[in-house]
Amino acid sequence: MERVAVVSDIHGNLEAWDAVVKDIDARGISRIFCLGDLVGKGPNPVEVTDQVRTRCEVVVRGNWDELVGRQEDDNFSWHAQRLGPERVAYLASLPFQHDVIMSGRRIRLLHASPQSVYHRVQPWDPAEKRLAMFDPLPDEEAVARFEPDIVGYGDVHNAFLQHLRGKTLFNVGSVGNPLDMTQASYCILEGMLGSRENAPFSIQFMRVPYDIELAVAQAEKAGVPSLDYYVRELRTGIYRGLQD
Repeated sequence: MERVAVVSDIHGNLEAWDAVVKDIDARGISRIFCLGDLVGKGPNPVEVTDQVRTRCEVVVRGNWDELVGRQEDDNFSWHAQRLGPERVAYLASLPFQHDVIMSGRRIRLLHASPQSVYHRVQPWDPAEKRLAMFDPLPDEEAVARFEPDIVGYGDVHNAFLQHLRGKTLFNVGSVGNPLDMTQASYCILEGMLGSRENAPFSIQFMRVPYDIELAVAQAEKAGVPSLDYYVRELRTGIYRGLQD
């Protein structure tokens, strides 16, 4: 049996990332897959990007990873200027998804949905929208189609697991900007990696406390864009769009 840690949405929060990596290492897990949004919001895009490149075996592209290269407003430009051209190009070049077989399960890992890195799917959305997470990719030909039994993703910063018509949908939550509770989130997949044999398999959800006030102080010192919104999200776990 092998274990793989699956992380997502670090968003430049180095304190949360360090806490999660420490927890992963303490469990003796050496393989880490990242589902995107390394940067954005938090004050340490450079350090997080460099460490993810070193530590993560698989990294897929998130919406913020695309947007920093476009620099369409000050939010994205602030991060892009710190990252520099080479890191921005790296983020833009990341693959859309990663498919893997584990204990006879076909698992698709991506950032947001098969439709787009910008297509948001929440756990409370209509069943039809959630079932569409198992759709083929737009450029996936029928002869080469990967039909997942399990889909794991990030993007919405809400950790959950649901069974839908014999399939499993799970969200790993967010390392650096959780919007369900104020602790960093990630998942552990355990099974026979690469094996088509129907064998035991599990998805475990982990919550890791970290020093939120230190993360806040670092954001304040760096002068990140939309600072007040970011700080309130870290302290409350409530999405800025739902705050007064």
